[in-house]
Amino acid sequence: MSEKTIALVTGANKGIGYEIAAGLGARGWKVGVGARDDARREEAVEKLRADGVDAFGVPLDVTDDASVTAAARLLEEQGGLDVLVNNAGVTGGLPQNPTEVSVETMREAVEVNVFGVVRTINAMLPLLRRSSSPRIVNMSSSVGSLARQTATDDPLAVGPLSVAYSPSKTYLNAVTIQYAKELRDTDILINLGCPGFVATDLNGFRGVRTPEEGARIAITLATLPDDGPTGGYFEDAGPIPW
Repeated sequence: MSEKTIALVTGANKGIGYEIAAGLGARGWKVGVGARDDARREEAVEKLRADGVDAFGVPLDVTDDASVTAAARLLEEQGGLDVLVNNAGVTGGLPQNPTEVSVETMREAVEVNVFGVVRTINAMLPLLRRSSSPRIVNMSSSVGSLARQTATDDPLAVGPLSVAYSPSKTYLNAVTIQYAKELRDTDILINLGCPGFVATDLNGFRGVRTPEEGARIAITLATLPDDGPTGGYFEDAGPIPW
């Protein structure tokens, strides 16, 4: 492994992912900028480097086995991997009323938001197991909380009706618990982070938080001490009810 802490942030060419990469890079870490779009990825890398971050591009489509495998090889060439932040995600667009949504919209959300995370974690685990303080951060959402979704009779109290996106985050939460159980006897800490309602292109920039604010929880979970929690679901204010 490299003497520097090395992180990979997926979906890091813009928005929350970019700010996570910037925040980790500001701590002196070497940061892999994972993204599908070549031009946007390299533009992000150049911008990070201009700000003093030791950044490098990682071509990565989390829905493609070969792409994820190639990314793991590239990380090994760069010195290994200590922290994986699974930030890449899609909403599937709106509206997503249950009676009107297409199965394809639901499939796309699960393919990226859940299966893409599983694919990436499993490809990177051999590298993470070699790290002295490995961390995995899965970016979830408050809309993935069944407790919050059912706490009120107001159907829009926890975001719009979203039968593809919201359940995909609930699924991700459940999957993360299973990883935490399997990895409980290892040094790997795996947790879920909720960035809050952030103004990004995923929501038409309607959010009330900045990308920098949205990145805070991921940075907190990525830098947990060795005795930190695992299998948790957190926002800046603390644990989120499941």
